[in-house]
Amino acid sequence: MNWIASTASILEILLLLHVATIDVATRLIRNEICLALALLGIVSQLPDAMQVAESLITAAILFLLLFVVYTFGGIGGGDVKLLTALAIGFPPTGAIQLLTITALAGGVLALVHLLMRLLPYPGLAPAGSSLARRVYAIERWRHLRHAPLPYGVAIACGGIWTILSKGL
Repeated sequence: MNWIASTASILEILLLLHVATIDVATRLIRNEICLALALLGIVSQLPDAMQVAESLITAAILFLLLFVVYTFGGIGGGDVKLLTALAIGFPPTGAIQLLTITALAGGVLALVHLLMRLLPYPGLAPAGSSLARRVYAIERWRHLRHAPLPYGVAIACGGIWTILSKGL
């Protein structure tokens, strides 16, 4: 892998870590980040035009499938954008790996959220509380209001795993 592809992969990983953090905090995935991930995915494959074409076709098919799931309320719009943007950077086998690892990470995320419901409801996290306590208090509060899971975290895990498995 050349230095351009390696640099693009490192930037993708940093963006995915940012996405995971922001998704936990706000449950929003910004369009600009998805666009940057898609462009970095294309840049990492530029020497091979055929691979770029395969990735774009795979991403288009994935988008159509995910859009159907989105219309039935099974997934959020930001998650559709993020998965599609990431798929642009991978060959078809990489997109399958992305979806597989994302599904596994999503299962772990769901299990953690179910287990959190068994824990006592915390009081408010006062100023100076640890980050873990503040996140726990906010997530527990969101549970009571039936807020969605921050699935961007699972997608970020799947993306980082897939990027690292193709090598830097």
